[in-house]
Amino acid sequence: MTDRVYSLLGLAVRARRAVLGSDSCERAIRQNKACLVIVAEDASPNTVKKFENMCAYRGIELRFYGKKGLIGAYTGKGVRSVAAILDRGFADRFMQLIDESRQ
Repeated sequence: MTDRVYSLLGLAVRARRAVLGSDSCERAIRQNKACLVIVAEDASPNTVKKFENMCAYRGIELRFYGKKGLIGAYTGKGVRSVAAILDRGFADRFMQLIDESRQ
């Protein structure tokens, strides 16, 4: 199940329907482009609090999933702790997969 989430994240990045990294995600949230924000489970407490507050204020879905290193590895980037999904279809599929993995 976990490989499916990471693979989908790699696909979304290649399709330019996702952005990675704190600054890019923050920009997407402020411009109301983000449909979903995924924060790595091993992200720093400051990062977690920052994105929890931003998403709550703007009514954007937020999920905690995965490890920083794996997010970077599957997307071809370095270590990244935050991803913002810009497409509603991708966002719905991510939420479904992440929620299923929690059960």
